[in-house]
Amino acid sequence: MTLDKLIGTWKVWQLRRGHRFSTDDLVTAWRATVACPAARTVLDLGAGVGSVGLSALYRLPADATLTAIEIQEVSAALLARTVVENAIQDRVEVIEGDLRDPTVLPAGRSFELVTGSPPYVPVGSGHRSPHPQRAGARLELAGSVFDYCESARRWLAPGGRFCFVFDAADPRGEEAPRAHGLTVVERYDVVFGKGGSTQPRIATFTCAREEDVPSGAERAVGRLVIRGADGEWTEEYGRFREVMGIAGPPGP
Repeated sequence: MTLDKLIGTWKVWQLRRGHRFSTDDLVTAWRATVACPAARTVLDLGAGVGSVGLSALYRLPADATLTAIEIQEVSAALLARTVVENAIQDRVEVIEGDLRDPTVLPAGRSFELVTGSPPYVPVGSGHRSPHPQRAGARLELAGSVFDYCESARRWLAPGGRFCFVFDAADPRGEEAPRAHGLTVVERYDVVFGKGGSTQPRIATFTCAREEDVPSGAERAVGRLVIRGADGEWTEEYGRFREVMGIAGPPGP
């Protein structure tokens, strides 16, 4: 295991050769907290080691609380250890369970902000890592983006927001919210720029309950470019790192 800087003064426990947090997670937390900056109740679906939910919690008011649901025992245990490491036991509840199970939370619970980082790859469509934790983070072994949207709709409070990250080119990122009574109110594309590519690799989708969105309301759109055409880190990526409390320059 390694203990690594996550955001601000908080650190995260991870497996050295397992699934590790990424820029995807930090961007998701950023857009989630921009959408709902005063949220006091946060739910993180498929929390993994907690990088999305904890990064969001760090940026919210000091009395905000996080409930994190994670199906993999190893990831839930790492998250629980991270909570103790950062002395935030009074603010974080870790539930080892299946986000697809309506009874994993008591009846009537709702949250102002819901976050998620669904796996992108259907079973049988991509390489399956021999490491079960990494396989579960990449392949849809315990639910797809449709399941995440169904669960978010179930527990999202009126006026709340659900923010998730997904493959920018996969149409299911747009289809899944619609299928479960959610409207995408913001799409934020992320261009990594490796090899000079200008195509977004991932996108965050910030959603509201469809009945909370006025008829004819326009969707907000945005884009974060991490590397420019010259292969160098962009100024906007530097500003993003500052906003997220990530100290020091990016790696090579």
